[in-house]
Amino acid sequence: MKFTQIPAFLLALVSFSLPACHEQKGHSEIERHKIVATSPMAKDIIVTQQYVCQIHSQRHINVRALEGGYLEEIPVKEGQAVKRGDVMFTVIPALYKAKLDAELAETKLAELELKNTQRLLEKKVVSENEVALYQAKLEKAQAKAKLAAAELNFTIVRAPFDGIIDRLHEQHGSLIKEGDILTTLSDNSVMWVYFNVPEARYLDYMTSVNQDDESRRIELVLANGSKFKHAGKIGAIEAKFNNETGNIPFRADFPNPERLLRHGQTGNVLIQRTLKNAIVIPQRATFEVLDKQYVYVVDKDDVVRQRHIVVQNELDDIFVIKSGLEVTDRIVLDGVRQVRDGEKVECEFCKPEEALANQKRHAE
Repeated sequence: MKFTQIPAFLLALVSFSLPACHEQKGHSEIERHKIVATSPMAKDIIVTQQYVCQIHSQRHINVRALEGGYLEEIPVKEGQAVKRGDVMFTVIPALYKAKLDAELAETKLAELELKNTQRLLEKKVVSENEVALYQAKLEKAQAKAKLAAAELNFTIVRAPFDGIIDRLHEQHGSLIKEGDILTTLSDNSVMWVYFNVPEARYLDYMTSVNQDDESRRIELVLANGSKFKHAGKIGAIEAKFNNETGNIPFRADFPNPERLLRHGQTGNVLIQRTLKNAIVIPQRATFEVLDKQYVYVVDKDDVVRQRHIVVQNELDDIFVIKSGLEVTDRIVLDGVRQVRDGEKVECEFCKPEEALANQKRHAE
């Protein structure tokens, strides 16, 4: 057998290249298969939902003139707080007072006529029918006097409840007609905050409303970003669903003892709800394919399998899982982008509490 002699420089090149290839291949295999895994964790989670809102007084009315005439001096000022029964406006009552005086005089005359007729009845000068006639005359005069007193009383506009006066529409000396708006009055002791809730969240709310009332907290964020110090509660849910917007109007009631909130303000309602024993995972353990969320689950043989999950709520750095995972599963935490479905991996396990605790630091 005849051998061809290989040049020395080629042998040196081959011997140099082969170890390098083996070293590079082995190194890439280790890098490709080494991942960090963790498990989902069951814990109580506070979920916050935010809605833009409009703030209204629980009572906000137009104060109108009940009778026409000239306004006397107005004893209240714009922005002033008034109590129920306080005088706010007075229409010059000269005409109505004169009418009342006339009706009171007619009443007094009817009383004298009745008494005189009753004395004549005792002397059997007149009949009982005549006494009844004068009795009816007196009652008619009294009714007219009451009507005149009511009309006079209408010239005085009093606060129907405790509240804050808005802008004055008329000033002292203005000639007003019956029904003219004089000002508005707001009862700000309790504020009604209106906001719209999507249909799906409405259904979730109604499903859990009787289960965790104590764990549900409603807060109000004001226009400057600060939180209102008093918590609210759901006061009403409208009966009709809006098909055009896909929303249902809600109303939250907030106590307002310091009168900080005013009618017409805006803000954001925060509805916080505690989910008991919710299954949570770090967001970085997931990946998205065609608008669906997935994780890689590591089986007992250390082989990764792609699994679809349904996310119930999304927080800053974690997902609350509705379905697809159990606390006994192992999922890929670090190295999600380096593995493929069905690939065998070298797995280092990280405790769930440590994975969640390091989540924010890892994101930074």
